[in-house]
Amino acid sequence: MQKFVVPVVSQKNCRTMYQHGWKRSTIELDGRISHKYLHDSCQLLLDSYAEVRSFGHSRCSRSNCPTHAAQLGNQNRLRPFIREGISGVEFDSKGIYLASVTKSGCLTVLDFETLYCLAYGPSSGLSEDETKCLLHICTSKPLDAVRWNPTNQNEVCCVSRNDSNVLLYDIGYVSSEPIEVLEKSLPKFSTPEAFNGLSDIAFASSDKSRVLASGFDGAIYIWDRRLSNFPCVKLTSSSQSPFNCIELDIEDRIVFGANQQGIIVTWDLRGGRSSFAFQNHNEVCYPFFASLKLSSMLEKISALKEQSSILQKSIHSIKLDPSCSYQLSFHLDDGWSGVLNLNSLTVTHMHCPPPPWLDGEELTAHSCLRRPAWLPTNSVYAVGSSSRNGVYLLDFLPGRSSACHVDHSSEADTISGESKGVGKNRFIPTSEGVLACAVHPQNDTIIAGSKHSALLMVSQRHQIDENPRHGC
Repeated sequence: MQKFVVPVVSQKNCRTMYQHGWKRSTIELDGRISHKYLHDSCQLLLDSYAEVRSFGHSRCSRSNCPTHAAQLGNQNRLRPFIREGISGVEFDSKGIYLASVTKSGCLTVLDFETLYCLAYGPSSGLSEDETKCLLHICTSKPLDAVRWNPTNQNEVCCVSRNDSNVLLYDIGYVSSEPIEVLEKSLPKFSTPEAFNGLSDIAFASSDKSRVLASGFDGAIYIWDRRLSNFPCVKLTSSSQSPFNCIELDIEDRIVFGANQQGIIVTWDLRGGRSSFAFQNHNEVCYPFFASLKLSSMLEKISALKEQSSILQKSIHSIKLDPSCSYQLSFHLDDGWSGVLNLNSLTVTHMHCPPPPWLDGEELTAHSCLRRPAWLPTNSVYAVGSSSRNGVYLLDFLPGRSSACHVDHSSEADTISGESKGVGKNRFIPTSEGVLACAVHPQNDTIIAGSKHSALLMVSQRHQIDENPRHGC
């Protein structure tokens, strides 16, 4: 028994060792997840991201693919052709299908599970183009935006800046013709074709028949598909600047539009006589509710104004944060990104990447708008770089602990005497330049559309054991 006896060690010779408490103990006891724990977990997720696979544009076997024709033509050019690149990409609500459109006029629908198996699973004997593409439609117009109908996941919609029609396709039909075409009313005066096009689309989440689109003539059009193929509401603003994007709040009451003059215009569909607009077939015009000039808001940030000159810049995209309803993100044509707090109407977050001329590069003008996307949780913003091949993962978490907050401070809030974790932004290098991003609603996989019409999968790195041990 003596060998099992442990001798008593004098307390004088013992050094006191401080042990950190188990981080999950509080969560296990009371079931509450703190913002600090979510923030720290999110940083671990962002550290694991990398480009795992690149998928080239699928070939269309039934007709000549304009995207492949543009790629072949660009190989003999010194500068990129303006009609090349993926201008829009989006998952359906369950993450089963992925839709993308190109500047050359191709609409493709792919099965995400097939893409995921091609990236991580064993190699297949079939060619990549035979397995991943479910629908490939070639149109005669360059396409600029694509959206899924949230109330009918078989419907996918796309628009073009060179066309005034909204094209709706049903993936259940094997047909290259749209099942429905929503037409914009003819202008009273002759205008150039470029100002008759549409730049972005939005669907009402509670009404499957209501469709919104932003126009290059400085107006927002709303269709009620039960009444007519022509718009029944026209939202106008004091500025005639073309709109680049549109966003609808979760309750389908507030419409946001951002134009090329750097102004965010809002309309309240509950006010005025707009509620009566859906009772007739005639197009009705209504004034805007509020107009926010973004450059004036940026000038109020003293630290930003001291380091850079604030100019009026075009807004490429606006998106509401799915995990924080009062945060509206924006992305500018010079690569800047930020967050507008809708409660205080102030810019609370900013990310200003270094200009390309610092690295000896030139900011090439590209006809495609950059379309960033939010991760479903933790307020992380995925946006393609304007000068480098890669994707920024920006920490836009509400609060001053965010790395992009204009009043960034890690010592402002404390929990149990310890400062909150400070978030960091991540830059994920990619093989090609990125124009549009979409995030899977379930596993946070990022699909990025490149300037050369490829789909880049940015996800967590999987380590494979090359020498597995069997029989353990």
